[in-house]
Amino acid sequence: MFVPLVAQPIRLLMEYTGTSYEEKLYSCGEAPNYDKSTWINDKAKLEMDFPNLPYLEDGDRKISQSNAIMRYIARKHNLCGETEDEKVRVDILENQAMDFRNGFVILCYMDYDSKKDAYIEKLPNVLGQFSKFLGNRKWFAGEKITFVDFIMYELLDQHRMFHPSSLNNIKNLTDFLERFEALDKIKAYMKSDRFIKTPVNNKMAKWGNKKE
Repeated sequence: MFVPLVAQPIRLLMEYTGTSYEEKLYSCGEAPNYDKSTWINDKAKLEMDFPNLPYLEDGDRKISQSNAIMRYIARKHNLCGETEDEKVRVDILENQAMDFRNGFVILCYMDYDSKKDAYIEKLPNVLGQFSKFLGNRKWFAGEKITFVDFIMYELLDQHRMFHPSSLNNIKNLTDFLERFEALDKIKAYMKSDRFIKTPVNNKMAKWGNKKE
């Protein structure tokens, strides 16, 4: 139940920054009940303000919410943008990416059969907006990588798995994916036996719920 859909950018950021971590994975039961007792039994013991998955424990700090975790790690490594313009772009994209993610989550978990075609029809416009925002920059905030690039990598990667031709005619986004995967620490992680590519969703999802 430690769902890769929201945990993957955190893993990638930790690997890139050389952050040492120990990962605890939760697994729900099989259909139709998808028993969540392994998580529920731990949840009450965590003594967190808002216990949820994923969460991060760093010394006495206990942090939930995926973007809060991303920002916490990024601040330690100056990956939140340096100039005011970069910070504004990071803030915009962090929230726009969350809207993008939420729409995809609803499709994958709730309305897949009835809404898949409509989602694919609208996808070029959505991706086109991200392409325009990136422009000719190396990374989404500018010339230096920030934590939102890790979020966008995962979302774009999942969408090319979901609809393989979706990025075919958007060169700056495909170049971004290639540039990200070519980063030394990311490349090494993706070749390691620790790398989790699939599943990207939990067992009850209609898409991305199987290991491939």
